[in-house]
Amino acid sequence: MINKVVQSVADALAGVKDGSTVLIGGFGSVGQPDVLIEGLIEQGAKDLVAVLNNAGVGRVGVARLMELGRVRRIVCSFPRSSDPVVFESLYREGKIELEIVPQGTLAERIRAAGAGIPAFYTATAAGTLLEQGKEAREFDGKRYVMERALKGDVALIEAWEADRWGNLVYRGSGANFNPVMAMAADLTIAQVQHIRALGELHPHMIMTPGVYVHRVVQVDRGGDWVKPEAA
Repeated sequence: MINKVVQSVADALAGVKDGSTVLIGGFGSVGQPDVLIEGLIEQGAKDLVAVLNNAGVGRVGVARLMELGRVRRIVCSFPRSSDPVVFESLYREGKIELEIVPQGTLAERIRAAGAGIPAFYTATAAGTLLEQGKEAREFDGKRYVMERALKGDVALIEAWEADRWGNLVYRGSGANFNPVMAMAADLTIAQVQHIRALGELHPHMIMTPGVYVHRVVQVDRGGDWVKPEAA
């Protein structure tokens, strides 16, 4: 019997290794798997490469993970947020590496990894500092930069609902980086609000099929959501 639901956050994060590339879903705090991030702090993995939309806020979550010296390198689009005190301090002291990737390119690099596409060309960043060190070609008289797929060892994502097979439904703007990241890692771990019985999730609502998901842990924060009627 396939059952990907685990009983605790510790179980969900078991086996995450030092040096892992970790894809972390969410757009800022929206759709971010904050409970799994806290669990990763407790789990203890270090020397991590964190791939996410921004470099954290304040001293919680991803910022706390960095402050504890557990992140060697961060790949993101927005290293400066409303309160980037931790990242800025670490970067100025030379204690963390940074790769800035335009947001659309970041999403496409991750999507390409999930689709088995090793690289692609994009006009974004052509002729800028972000082109340096990368292959560039002209197509129909326009310059394009080659970007490589970005695969994770682990993906930490948040979804609204799941079943025991790992099929996932997202709520509203929580469907940001989570679906593409879920497809692009060797180990995908999802924190969800609700566990539903098999067959209860409407197929039209499932954005991430269970074949991409390895572990599911329920994080109940109360409340419910009435799903719109699927067409």
